[in-house]
Amino acid sequence: MYRIAKKQKLNATVTLMEIEAPLIAKKAEPGQFIILRVNEEGERIPLTVSDFDRERGTVTIIFQIVGATTEKLNHLEEGDCLQDFVGPLGTPSHVEGLRKVAVVGGGVGCAIAYPIAKKLHQLGAEVHSIVGFRNEELVILEEQFREVSDRFVLMTDDGSCGEKGLVTNALQKLIDAGEQYDEVIAIGPLIMMKFVVRLTKQYNIKTVVSMNPIMIDGTGMCGGCRLTVGGKTKFACVDGPDFDGFEVDFDEAMARSSIYKPFERHAYEEACHLFEKEVR
Repeated sequence: MYRIAKKQKLNATVTLMEIEAPLIAKKAEPGQFIILRVNEEGERIPLTVSDFDRERGTVTIIFQIVGATTEKLNHLEEGDCLQDFVGPLGTPSHVEGLRKVAVVGGGVGCAIAYPIAKKLHQLGAEVHSIVGFRNEELVILEEQFREVSDRFVLMTDDGSCGEKGLVTNALQKLIDAGEQYDEVIAIGPLIMMKFVVRLTKQYNIKTVVSMNPIMIDGTGMCGGCRLTVGGKTKFACVDGPDFDGFEVDFDEAMARSSIYKPFERHAYEEACHLFEKEVR
């Protein structure tokens, strides 16, 4: 059993938890993920490692409440335990040797982008972090990003916080100002990553994207994270989750990911009704 050492509400739909898992904390690296089960009857879901503390033996996960399992997970409190917490899985992000990098995060994808920015900072790279959200109420990890970034740009769609606009607007502005990057790392909604790649391709700036958003079971068995990379079939969970953004077929990935939304919503509503009955 894996004890919840900390629980923090980051915004209305996003929660941070620190889980006591010493063996995973010892080996975890940015870009990897874990698979958890809330209880014996629960489904397995993959969640990215958002941070880790090797000395304390804890692993941080950040999740958005979108389906039945994340709804159940969010009902647990500090001191409660998870049934299963397995990892680290997936290939760590390749960050060694990079001297100057733009890390671009969108929405909850910032929970994946942050540990990469932190690792780059620790390795001595110059880190420019660009993060984007729909509005001020959805902003997460701002302070953490500022601590590990040589340059930090916060964007919101409505201008309620930071600068008004999209992350691609900020990245374009930096490129126009003469910034030259060894690599751009983009993590967020598929549509955001698609347009970041469209921009960087114009300047031939190597761009790595994380395909975590399309993972379902985390083992490759379900086929839900199947995607086309460079004309070949790959699986985000076993072959990634990081891929060369220039080679990813984003239109195919977006079409496949939308298939599961009605089922996810239905499961979420059933879980909510169950909790309402238990309260009564």
